Amino acid sequence: MANSTIPYAARLSIDYPERLDRLTTLLRLIWIIPVGVVFAVLTASGGETVVTATGEKVSTSSGGITSGLFIATALMIVFRVRYPRWWFDFAQELTRFGARLTAYLCLLTDQYPSTIDEQSVHLDLDYPEVERDLNRWLPIVKWLLAIPHYIILIVLSIAAFVVVVIAWVAILITGRYPRGLFDFVVGVFRWTLRVAAYAFLLVTDRYPPFSLN
Repeated sequence: MANSTIPYAARLSIDYPERLDRLTTLLRLIWIIPVGVVFAVLTASGGETVVTATGEKVSTSSGGITSGLFIATALMIVFRVRYPRWWFDFAQELTRFGARLTAYLCLLTDQYPSTIDEQSVHLDLDYPEVERDLNRWLPIVKWLLAIPHYIILIVLSIAAFVVVVIAWVAILITGRYPRGLFDFVVGVFRWTLRVAAYAFLLVTDRYPPFSLN
């Protein structure tokens, strides 16, 4: 019962816009390209071709900065019982940038995603004191324990896509994002963030609630 009154270690809220610009809404997939390229370059995996002794070419690729950060953090927690603060700060800022980009793509804001400013997307993660707040062995299995959430989020993400399309039409006609649709999309993002914070960002051992709130 006590846990239900304690804020989760990952929190997201987005300011509801009273009016949205029809032109930028209509052309959103074009407007987002520059900042989308920046985010893709920042997080994309790299690859290389290795030539073996027999002359065979083998292509290999890294998992990208996000998976590398997850693996490095997991190893530090398991073997050193530490979560370097600068790793956490970087992960939080990267997550915030991704949230601003996603909010803009899904028409939740007209503010072009900033690489620095919070804007209308408010995302916070609690920095964990590893020895006090985390079980050093859980990072090995957290991604597995979160499978029920993955299944639900697949369904919710499909529903959110449909809702965004409906909202796109509504904005073009009325200049407003229907409040119920807005709250649903934000709720799906919030649920996704909590699962990511538990299974991949590794900032908490508290199992994510099955809730959009």
